[in-house]
Formats: sequence, C-alpha cells, structure tokens
Amino acid sequence: MRQSSAAFRLLAPLIAIGVLSVGCGPSPVTPVSAPTRSVAPGPAQTAAAASPLRTAPSPSSLDLPVGSLYKNPANNRNELVLADVRHTAVLIGDSQAMPKDSWPQQGIAALGYKLHVVGMGGTGFVASNGKTGNYIDALQRGDWILPYGDPPLIVVQGGGNDASQKATDAQIASNAERLLAALKKRYPGADLAMIGTLARGASNGGGRRTEVDALLGRIAAKHGIPFVGTGDWLTRYDAIGDLQDGVHMKPSGHAKLGAVLARELTALGLTARPDSGAPAK
Repeated sequence: MRQSSAAFRLLAPLIAIGVLSVGCGPSPVTPVSAPTRSVAPGPAQTAAAASPLRTAPSPSSLDLPVGSLYKNPANNRNELVLADVRHTAVLIGDSQAMPKDSWPQQGIAALGYKLHVVGMGGTGFVASNGKTGNYIDALQRGDWILPYGDPPLIVVQGGGNDASQKATDAQIASNAERLLAALKKRYPGADLAMIGTLARGASNGGGRRTEVDALLGRIAAKHGIPFVGTGDWLTRYDAIGDLQDGVHMKPSGHAKLGAVLARELTALGLTARPDSGAPAK
C-alpha cells in the first residue's frame, strides 16, 4: 500500500496538468451556415409563371440611332428619334415654311432652336394638295412624322392655301381646334405658337388671306397661344418687291421677314434657354 500511495502521489501532479491542458485548449469549431432570408423571386426566377406583358421600351433605353422610327404605343404613330429633341422646335407649315432658310425657319432658328419641319406646299388647316391631307388629317394618317420625346416649342404656320381654296371660317376653325388639341395631348409640356397668313393687308388688297390671318389670331387668343399676325407684312415691311411669284418670297424676302419674325417671337418670350431648350419666360 505504501508503494501504491507513493506512486499515486508522484503521478497526481502529472494527471492534473493533463486535465488542465485538455480543458483549457481551443474548442473545436462547428461550421455555422449564414442565416437565410425568404425573398420573393423576381420574374425571371418564378417557375412556370406566365410571360409578363411586354411594353414598348423608350428610345432612350434602347439607344436607338438618330433617324430611327419609333412606334409610340400611346398614339400608335411612328415618331422620329432626333439627336437633340430638347433643343428642337417643331415647325408645321405650308410652302411658306418649306424651303430651307424660309422666313419662318430663319425666325425660329434665330431664337436658338434647332428645327424639325413638317408639312407641304398646298396644304393648310383645311386645304390638301392631292399628295397629302390637311394638317390634322396628315398628322393622324401618319403623312407627317413628328419627333419622339418632348420638344420645347411647336409653331404652326399657314392659312394661305385655305384662303385660296375658299375654306370657310367654320371649317378652318374646326380643323385648327382639332390640330391644337392633338398637339396639346401629345406634347403637354411644349409651348405652342401660331404664325398667321402672309398678306398685303386689308387696305392693300389682302383680301381673304388677311381675313384668314385675323381668324387664326382669334383662335390663338381663345387658347391663350402666342400669335404672330402676318396679314399685312408684305406692305408694312416693304416686302412686295421681294416676292418671286406674288405669294412666295425671294431669298431677300425670306431674310427680311425672318428677321422680323425673330423680333416678334422674342417679344413673346419664346427664345430658347441654352440649358434646357425650353422657351425663356
């Protein structure tokens, strides 16, 4: 017994050290998975889900090339993708507006806008030319291609062919109302302006052209739209000598009346703001 007790006394410290070494060592690590959250799957993850309805993407998201046509689902009409629609004014007009550097184009461009011009000679609010309809019909049929996006300014010029084709005041007013309503609906953020019918003036043989000019002024006033009356410009600004055929201007006449139009539109507060292209107020 004495020998066993002595042996135990010698081994006891060693046993204690071993127990302490095991008890104080690092605990084995059990991997713990990260907590998970229940997330509703997105459309691409939903199993056996019906294909979502596809909406027509906008040109900005598709990055369509300039000059591309985009079918706007809101009106089912083709619209043209412009390089800089935010700084582009739309001009709707007849043969007075169509030539490059015409007096309406020069007057609007002088305000700081780029231009997108639609229309055709021989047309008007009621008048058509056999190739295309009057203003509102041409728009609704897609004869014209208006821009996609939000141009800051839309200018409607005309009335001369309505006068020559003997359209009545009621016909002109009705179609002008339809056109303005369509433009306001499509471009609610744009400013509208109207340019009247170029003529000699009532006391100088302006006749029906001057009457139509005055009628368009009344329609514009009814809608609170800025209007530039041109029913006496040929005599007021001594431009009869600048006519090439009794109705249309020579280059000298376009330059002369373009400068006058720029002054008139500026006075109406329609100059472009360089930052946004929107008319200055």
